[in-house]
Amino acid sequence: MRRFRPDSVTLTAAVSGGLLALAFPRPDWSWLAWIALVPLLLIMAKRPFRSGFVAGLTFFAAILYWVNIVMTTYGHLHPVLSVVAWLLLSAYLALFFAVATWAACRLKELRGYAVPLTLPVLWVALEFLREFLLTGFPWATLGYSQHDNLMLLQSADLFGVYGLSYLVVLVNAIIAEWLLARKLPKRRRPMTAVLVMVVFVAGAWGYGFWRLGMDLDDRPDQLKVTVVQGNIPQDVKWQPEFQQETVRIYRDLSLTAARTEKPGLIIWPEAATPFYYQDANKLSAEVATVPLQADAALLFGSPAYRKEPGGIRYLNSAFLLGREGTEKGRSDKIHLVPFGEYVPLKRFLPFIDKIVVGIGDFSPGTINPLPLNGHKLGVLVCYEAIFPELAREWVRQGSGLLVNITNDAWFGNSSAPWQHLAMVRFRAVENRVWIARAANTGISAFIAPSGRVHAATGLFVPAAATIEVGLGARPGLYARMGDLIPALFLAICVVWLVQTRKRLG
Repeated sequence: MRRFRPDSVTLTAAVSGGLLALAFPRPDWSWLAWIALVPLLLIMAKRPFRSGFVAGLTFFAAILYWVNIVMTTYGHLHPVLSVVAWLLLSAYLALFFAVATWAACRLKELRGYAVPLTLPVLWVALEFLREFLLTGFPWATLGYSQHDNLMLLQSADLFGVYGLSYLVVLVNAIIAEWLLARKLPKRRRPMTAVLVMVVFVAGAWGYGFWRLGMDLDDRPDQLKVTVVQGNIPQDVKWQPEFQQETVRIYRDLSLTAARTEKPGLIIWPEAATPFYYQDANKLSAEVATVPLQADAALLFGSPAYRKEPGGIRYLNSAFLLGREGTEKGRSDKIHLVPFGEYVPLKRFLPFIDKIVVGIGDFSPGTINPLPLNGHKLGVLVCYEAIFPELAREWVRQGSGLLVNITNDAWFGNSSAPWQHLAMVRFRAVENRVWIARAANTGISAFIAPSGRVHAATGLFVPAAATIEVGLGARPGLYARMGDLIPALFLAICVVWLVQTRKRLG
């Protein structure tokens, strides 16, 4: 039997994927994103599809290692099966890298299109496709690597996260093109491309400098908000005997903060009440006393249900109670997690159960901003915050404050909570709106419209953080046009590939 020995193309591509992963939390070496793809681009012409696939597989396997924590610890999947599922997911996502490199090489060979022209367009189009294909999983979109670069982050209100993805790929492609052209005569070197790169990068920096000189975070209407982090262990969260203790923990943290900070709104995380609040029982009554005692409105996550002629629909919801303890509204999660909250194609996959126990499959809700003091709150539950169009739609429906309630306990002690927070920062800048984030085990925080993070908590500690946030969004170009440019890029890619077929004919 012949032993597999990876060739130089495979190894170089793997190095490229590994370097790119290091640009994301954690360790969050964002500067690496600007050069990480260069090794891949230097060799991809030798094996266009394979090199992209290997780079993507290495990247996503490194970024999503925490999937194994979710599946083994909470999904009770055998470690071997967990590794298989993790690699299959990584391989699926790697296909987007592979198609981008293959198409760029094909367009260069058959149409003579330069890689710096085509690859950034292809890359962004495929990242956009990943946002909604097979329900969508836009985790670790390339632009998110720049979440901590406040100057560059400001351009998200123009073109969203995809604008930074385009810029990062463009810089990598032009650096690689320059290195490949070193032996060519000076007149054949890509000087125009280098000039374009300098103009684009300088423009992004200049725009960020200009925007940060404005008072982006101030609003005429203010609201003091407290986010409460109960740090409830996932393995006891749904045990009936621990429900009373859960309510006590959240109540005590809330009332302690209320006595000293006097907030107008208190926020508990996703599924903070591991029981049906809508049912009249002792625990529900205890929760309803918290707003009265705190003299503040209370927003909290709770499972819910709705009886219909065809049966019962289960919902992952957020309830808003007024200061007097009465219900002011309920918001239901819209974008559900496949295999976490429901099983796709359940009829054909009867042997697979979802990770969230104790409740049947969840059903999606609809956008329903919650009223508060003449303003509206938009609630993004858990990983809904990684979908740009969803946050944008909440703001379009009048939400002047976005609230992200989540239970990142699923991720364990991994880099995933930091990855999740990094993506939430883009939603604040894209819509120029404050975001209050309450997470069960962390990271809870407030994100200003400038993208600055305030009062971030630690992981796996009970905590309550309070600041005064502004109410009201100031939408920019992105909020008005959404993902029009990535959609246009996708259409351009289709035209390009049709052109290559004609050439072959």
